Amino acid sequence: MATSIVQFRIDDNLKAEATAIYERLGIDLSTAMRMFLKRSVAIGGIPFSMILPPESFEKGNIMQSVAEMNKTAEKYGITDMSLADINAEITKSRTKRRNERGTAE
Repeated sequence: MATSIVQFRIDDNLKAEATAIYERLGIDLSTAMRMFLKRSVAIGGIPFSMILPPESFEKGNIMQSVAEMNKTAEKYGITDMSLADINAEITKSRTKRRNERGTAE
């Protein structure tokens, strides 16, 4: 089988980061690129999702949301709730909503 050389330019930091990941997986960058191309051919496209995430899932928005939730938890004195406490509150709220819907119908 004949082989070809493929060359492309990437940022030095990206190459270093990717190389480090692939080394931890026991492969080199060239093998990873061959795997990518073989998988692309096998499925007839890019071998991963190419869909943009909703704006609400962008990193900045997520971090802002977490910070807001922490402030709210501090405001209501619930920063030390256990998972069991949280689940109990959820169950209580769901039961209340079910009961309210039952009476409204």
